[in-house]
Amino acid sequence: MKKTAIVTGGSRGIGYGIAKQLGEDGYNIAILDVNDPQEYRENLDALANAGVDYYYQQGSITEKADRERFVAAVVEKYGDIDVLVNNAGVAPKIRNDILEMTEESFDYVVGTNTKGTMFMTQLVAKQMLTQEVKGRRRGVIVNISSSSVAVSSVSRGEYCISKAGVAMITTLFADRLAAHDIQVYEIRPGVIETDMTRVVHKKYSDLIEQGVFPIARWGQPEDIATVVSAFCSDKFIYSTGNYIDLDGGFHIRKL
Repeated sequence: MKKTAIVTGGSRGIGYGIAKQLGEDGYNIAILDVNDPQEYRENLDALANAGVDYYYQQGSITEKADRERFVAAVVEKYGDIDVLVNNAGVAPKIRNDILEMTEESFDYVVGTNTKGTMFMTQLVAKQMLTQEVKGRRRGVIVNISSSSVAVSSVSRGEYCISKAGVAMITTLFADRLAAHDIQVYEIRPGVIETDMTRVVHKKYSDLIEQGVFPIARWGQPEDIATVVSAFCSDKFIYSTGNYIDLDGGFHIRKL
């Protein structure tokens, strides 16, 4: 029986790279995204042309009704949900020093990245618990956080806080679900070449040239997607709650 993977924020960037990879791996793909699908018709058509069976719902992980309507539609269309990739996220609309951070910006970023991820995971985990084990697993959850989990950036503190919350969500659900054959993992991307990083492209390109990143290039969505693919396979069957830094070695501490 063909398996089904949910990818939130899957219309573009890292999310689309993941959706494309899992589609190539043989999954049905279900995408929940705030973007109008017509704006990314080229990407979605590429999935269809590759023979990927996909379902797209425009909606937000921050809205309870959107989450519930989406999960119900996915279950009705495909049956089980075998994989959840929590990729959807936002950056602050305006970067401000943490001393000037507004409550509105904090609520916007944390409400999406942390609260949205938390309750999307809760909803899908409950669905997974009703399902039979297929092979050696009942389900897999992969959270896309950031190197900002552990790296301070005082001009976007709300983003760092929100992603640190995602790291704990990974730990908590890994602990809660392990006995039910559901594994939970986390990926911490560094600088990945997407629409989100376009506004700071020169800044990070300069840092790459200066040798700040041991692997001296921008990361690509495909770099994230291949690791998601591995986590969703049985290659990590005796692990849960783990994370991997996909940041070109940026996490390495040097003297």
